[in-house]
Amino acid sequence: MQKLDGQLITVFGGSGFLGRYVVQRLLARGARVRVGEREPRKALFLKPLGGLGQTQFVAADVRDAASVLRAVQGSDAVINLAGSFDDMKAVQADGAGHVAAAAKAAGVRALVHVSAIGADPEGASAYARSKGAGEAAVRAAFPAAAILRPSILFGREDHFINRFAALMRLSPVVPVIAPQTKLQPVYVGDVADAVVAALGEAAAGRTFELGGPQVQTMAALQHWVAAATGRKRLFVELPDAVSGAIATAFGWAPGAPITKDQWLMLQQDNVVAEGAAGLGSFGIVPTSLDAVADGWLVQYRRHGRFAQTA
Repeated sequence: MQKLDGQLITVFGGSGFLGRYVVQRLLARGARVRVGEREPRKALFLKPLGGLGQTQFVAADVRDAASVLRAVQGSDAVINLAGSFDDMKAVQADGAGHVAAAAKAAGVRALVHVSAIGADPEGASAYARSKGAGEAAVRAAFPAAAILRPSILFGREDHFINRFAALMRLSPVVPVIAPQTKLQPVYVGDVADAVVAALGEAAAGRTFELGGPQVQTMAALQHWVAAATGRKRLFVELPDAVSGAIATAFGWAPGAPITKDQWLMLQQDNVVAEGAAGLGSFGIVPTSLDAVADGWLVQYRRHGRFAQTA
């Protein structure tokens, strides 16, 4: 286990889904963690994870370069996990540049930037373009940064597997958008381990793509969720023309099942590129859904832990 005793690591986005796992691992390795958040009170739940005085919280918004620069002062390393589906360019493109520039100005030894598989400045979706622009900004300001591109994350607090499971609990009919799109879901704990490992010198200046041990189509994944939660459901695979029309017509509305940009994202497979450096580069064996999902999907079964799922 990499030792970070006494090092001050500033984490942007530490209160998010991935952030809580990254912070926990940093604290376990003896680091002092400074969490930069727009609303620091939302990150206070992280405090009990460490020892007395091991965690501190500062008000910082990656969209505001001055606040980012203040937050990284005195840091040994910086980790940027900040992301948004609402203000993508400001957070994931401009914000990434602000973090990298501040890290360079502060003289930190390492920067880890978390992007996403499919990041591309010329991508079809605004999400892909903002992630791609963010990577370019990071490389320009801090060439030695380690960039990690995970596939879709899964874990107890995710908004992916849980969303499907919740829908299947409520509805006997489940529409499947982009049924043939290939996904490679990756366990959030594995990605957190990779983020911490990427603070080492061996990762400097490199880009990694992180995926789980299985590649599945969207349709196959939803069938897996149904089986894991003991739900027999009628799955209706929507043609792209139909799902695209729905996303275009209603994607702007609050609570819409899918936005137009999310639909565009699903027109591309979300899998690790052939030959890309991945979890194996950090000595991490990818965790399967089967290995961990039972611990939280039990809540979606009709009789909880007493349910029959076979």
